Amino acid sequence: MRRIALCAVVVAALTSQPALAGGIGRIKTVAGIASVLRGGTSLPVKPGFILEQGDKLITGKGGKLGVTMNDDTRIAAGANSAMSIPEFSFDDTTHAGKFLSRIEKGKVAIVSGHIAKSAKDAMKVQTPSALLGVRGTRFVVDVN
Repeated sequence: MRRIALCAVVVAALTSQPALAGGIGRIKTVAGIASVLRGGTSLPVKPGFILEQGDKLITGKGGKLGVTMNDDTRIAAGANSAMSIPEFSFDDTTHAGKFLSRIEKGKVAIVSGHIAKSAKDAMKVQTPSALLGVRGTRFVVDVN
């Protein structure tokens, strides 16, 4: 009986991994009002929430989000922010990939990961008035 229970646990763990591997990053910290807009649906978030390409991170008054992407890029979104991730691809073996984020409003701090260091113009941050090419650095974008 113990073997059957152990096998069930192993099978459940193995079958749940592909869903985790399909994500592009994960929410690490949440404070105040914060959500993810996915396919027109607002989803509540908590630490461990898996992000997908196309997700839009939204914080309200007093809200904050901390995110770690699969390439180890770290993102901190402050209160009243809106940021989407329309493009993200990352090869864990070669560290090559592409990362495009769009910051619509608010203050977002980013510490770039492997993608920005892998190739010129591999990571870009778009705002309503500018397109920034990132080459391995730390920076803050404040969009009013």
